[in-house]
Amino acid sequence: MRLINKKLLEKLKRKNRGNTHLIKAINILIKDIGKNDWKDQNELNKTRTDADNVHSDGFYFFNINFHRTMILIEFEDKEATVVWAGTHQEYKSTFRNNKNTIKKWLKSNDWI
Repeated sequence: MRLINKKLLEKLKRKNRGNTHLIKAINILIKDIGKNDWKDQNELNKTRTDADNVHSDGFYFFNINFHRTMILIEFEDKEATVVWAGTHQEYKSTFRNNKNTIKKWLKSNDWI
């Protein structure tokens, strides 16, 4: 699967340069996306238990738990697009941990 807008993940890694565990976890996510062609959420959850489907159009949040880092990715036509990345606190202030707010954000940013 091809990863688009990887620059958001690279920016997150640069921002957390000293956090080797987080950088390693992001690199593993990038590798997992690159080597898989997930057909549905069941297949995705076999590889990535931290994936949460937040919209029926193929949007998933990945919660890199021990760092409280959230990454929103859209899967479509053998491509994965990084839509948003940030800390859990930034996630809570932007999305209020609410699927309706996520949907509004996706609409207002022309993702759906």
